[in-house]
Amino acid sequence: MLTDKQGNPLTGATAEAVTLFDQAVTAFNLYRGDPVELLDRALAAAPDFAMAPLMKAWLFAVATEPEATVYARSLVDHTKTLRLGERESSLLAALELLLADGWSAAALALDRHCMHYPRDLLALQCGHLLDFYRANARELRDRIARALPYWSPDMPGYSILLGMYAFGLEENGDYARAEATGRQAVAMEPLDCWAHHAVTHVMEMQGRAEDGIGWMMMREPYWSGDDNFFKVHNWWHRALYHLDLDQQDQALALYDGHIRAGRSSMALDMVDASALLWRLQLAGLALGERWQELSEAWDQHADGRLYPFNDWHAAMACLGAGRERALERLLQACRTTGRETGEAAAWMRTTGLPLIEGFVAFWRGDYPLAAEKLHGGRYIANRFGGSHAQRDIIDWTLAEAAVRGGLNDLAQALANERLALKPHSAVNRRFLSGIITR
Repeated sequence: MLTDKQGNPLTGATAEAVTLFDQAVTAFNLYRGDPVELLDRALAAAPDFAMAPLMKAWLFAVATEPEATVYARSLVDHTKTLRLGERESSLLAALELLLADGWSAAALALDRHCMHYPRDLLALQCGHLLDFYRANARELRDRIARALPYWSPDMPGYSILLGMYAFGLEENGDYARAEATGRQAVAMEPLDCWAHHAVTHVMEMQGRAEDGIGWMMMREPYWSGDDNFFKVHNWWHRALYHLDLDQQDQALALYDGHIRAGRSSMALDMVDASALLWRLQLAGLALGERWQELSEAWDQHADGRLYPFNDWHAAMACLGAGRERALERLLQACRTTGRETGEAAAWMRTTGLPLIEGFVAFWRGDYPLAAEKLHGGRYIANRFGGSHAQRDIIDWTLAEAAVRGGLNDLAQALANERLALKPHSAVNRRFLSGIITR
C-alpha cells in the first residue's frame, strides 16, 4: 500500500494523489498555501482516496466556524462511502466525536490514535489544535512529547513537531526550553510560523517587548506572506509588544493595516481584531467606525452555540459598536446554550457567560459587578480557548475595572501581581499610577 512521507498507509491512493496529499499536509503544517485545493486535486486524481476528504473534513472542523462545521459533516458522510483502513477509521471516529460537540472526547481519541500512529503528523497537529482550543496546556506539551521519541531529525516534518512542542513548553511556563526548541524548529524550517509564534509567546510572557519586535522584524519575510494563514495572528503579537512599550499609535496602525485592512471573515482573525481593539479602547484611543465593521463581520460566525471563546470576542465588538440588539440576540443564544448539555454548553455556562457578562458590566460602567464577574472568571478561563497571552485581556480588564471603580485594595493587588511578571510594561505601570492619583 502507498504511504505518506512519514510512512502512514493511504487507502485508495495513487502515486499522484500521494504527492498532492503530502503537499497538503505540508501546507497545513506551515499554515501556508491552500491545502484544500490540493486535497480536491488529490481526490480528483483518486476518487477512492479516503484521506483526501477526511483531512479536508478535519480542516473545516477545526476552523471553529458554524458553516465550516456543517460542511465538515457532509465530508464525513462522503468519507463513509469509501473503503477505509484502520488509520482512516480511527481518525474518522475521533472527528465524529468532535462534530458531536465532544471536544475532549475527540482529543482523547486522538491520544489513543497517536499512540498507535506516533508518526501521523496530521493527527498530531489536529490534536494540538484541539488542545489549544480547550486551553489544555499539559496536553499541548505532552501530546508531542509522547510522539517525539518515534521521530528523528532526518524525518520529513520533524521540525513541525519541534514547533508544536515549543508552544506546549511555553504554555507550561518552561520558557528557556520553549525558546530554544522554537529557534531550533525555525532554523530547520524557516517558514514554520507556528514555531516562530511559540518564540513570540515566550517574549510576550517574559515582558521582552523590544526583543519581540526585533524577532518579528528580523523574520518578517518568513511569516507575513499573502499566502500565510497565520500572518494576522503574528501581526497581533507585534501589536501587543507596542502596547507594552506605550506605543498605542503603532498598535493602531497595525490594526488598520496588516490586521484588518483585508476585512478577513475567518473567526481566528476576527478574534485577534476584537482582542486588539478592546485593548486599544482600554488604553484610551478613539476607534471610530472600526468596531462597527468588525461587529457586522462577526454576525456570520457568532451563533452562541459552537465555540464560546468566539462568542465572547463577538460580544466585545457588539459593545464597541453600540449594537445593543445584536448583543442581546447573542446573549440570549448564549444563555439558551448554557442551559443545555454537552461540552460547549458547559463552557458557556461556567466560563463564556460570566466573561461576557463581566465585559458588558465593564462597558456600561458597572465596575464593581465587572470586577466580581471577572475576578472569578479569570481562574476558570483556562478551561476553554486561547493562550495565556490571549486570556490576559481578562486580567487587564479586571485591573482596569478595579482602578476605575475605586476598588483600591483589589487594584493594588492586581497591579502588584502584573508588575511582578512584567515590571517594565507601560500598561502595568499605568495601573499603579492610577491608584496613586486617586
